[in-house]
Amino acid sequence: MKSFLFRCYMTLMKFLARFTTMEDNEIVILNGSGRSGSNGYLFYKYLQLNHPEYNVTLIEPWPSSHFGWKVWQKIGAARYIITTHQPFKVRKHQINVQFWHGVPLKRMGIMANNTKRRDNRRNEKLWHKYADIVCSSSDLYETLMSACMAIETKKYHKVGFPRLDALKNPVISKEQLLKDLFKVEDKDAQIGIYMPTFRYELNDPKIMERIKSGNFFAFDDFDIEKLNSALKERQQYLIVKLHPYEMRMFSNFKSKYSNIAFLNNDYLFDHDCDLYELLGDTDFLITDFSSIYFDYLHLNKPIVFVTNYLKQYEKTRGLLIGPYEDIIPGINVNSQRDLISNLDHLDNRQLRNLRLYWLNLTDQVNADSYCDKIFDFMTKGY
Repeated sequence: MKSFLFRCYMTLMKFLARFTTMEDNEIVILNGSGRSGSNGYLFYKYLQLNHPEYNVTLIEPWPSSHFGWKVWQKIGAARYIITTHQPFKVRKHQINVQFWHGVPLKRMGIMANNTKRRDNRRNEKLWHKYADIVCSSSDLYETLMSACMAIETKKYHKVGFPRLDALKNPVISKEQLLKDLFKVEDKDAQIGIYMPTFRYELNDPKIMERIKSGNFFAFDDFDIEKLNSALKERQQYLIVKLHPYEMRMFSNFKSKYSNIAFLNNDYLFDHDCDLYELLGDTDFLITDFSSIYFDYLHLNKPIVFVTNYLKQYEKTRGLLIGPYEDIIPGINVNSQRDLISNLDHLDNRQLRNLRLYWLNLTDQVNADSYCDKIFDFMTKGY
C-alpha cells in the first residue's frame, strides 16, 4: 500500500513540476547513494568548483516524499537531470544522465534470483522511457547492465564515472585519517578498509546476529582481540565501513581496539566528503561481493575477498560472473585464520597482473578527468 501511495505522489508531483519554465543552465542531481562512492555527490562538487555558469542543485536522499514544492520546481526547471539509481525526469525535453552506482557484479533486475517479474518490467520501461545518456566505462559494463535492465545499446556512452576521479585525490591526508580514526601517528602504517555488500538480503538470522554482536566479518572463528593483535604486530590499521543498515544493528558502535575503527556517514558529512575521497589513503581493501573492487583496481593495491557466505549469496541473489574464485584478482579467505595468515603477503606479481587485466576489462575510457569528459559530452556532444 505504501509503495502504491508513493507512486501516486510521484506521479502527481511530476505532473505539477512540468508547469515550471525550463532553464538551459539548470542542473539537478538526484542522489540516492549517500556518501559511499556517490557519482552524484562527487559530480555536484565538481560542477560547483569548475562550472559556476551552471546552477546545480543536489537533492538527497532520493527518492523521498518529504520534499517541498520549491524542490520540485527545481526539478521541473532543470535542463539536465542526473540520477544514481533509476532514471527520472518530468518532461520530454529534459536530458537524463544516468550514472548508476557501481559496476554490477551481483545479479539485479531480470537476472536476479530474488526479484519479481512485475517490478522488473516496470524498471525496464523506466530505463527505456527516461534514460538519455547512460554513462559507461567499458563493453563489459554495458553487457552486464543490459543483461539486468534491458538497456538499449544506443543509450550508452563511454565517458566513465565521477567517482573514479576521487580515488587518486584524497581530500584528507593519510596522517590525518590515522589521527582522526585511530588517535595515532605512525609513518609506517598500512591502512586497510573492509567494505562488504548489503548482507541483509541473505535473509539469514544467524549472519545478522553475528553482525549485531560485533562480528562484522560473520566468521565462524571471529575473535576481535586476536584480530586486533595481529594487525598491531604488523602496523596495520583496519577501517570497517559497513552498510548503514548494518551499522544501526551494532549494540556497541564505538571500537575500543587500537587498530580497528568504524567509519560511519557522520565522519563523511562532517568533513564534507565522500568515501572515495579517502580511499586513496588506504593500502588494501577487504570486501566480499561489493562492486567497489572494480573501482579499487584503479589504485592497483591489494584486495582480499571474504567468501564465507558465497554459496548462500549465489543461491539467494546470484552473481553475474563466475566461477567467483576465477574472477577475483586477490586473496580469497573464508575464516579469520585465513585472513590473519595472509596479512604478511597480501600482494605478488601474479595478483598485480590480474588486477591490471580486470582494470583493462572494466575501464576502456582511462581519462585524466572523467568529470570533464562527462560534462563536455552532456553539454556539447549529446
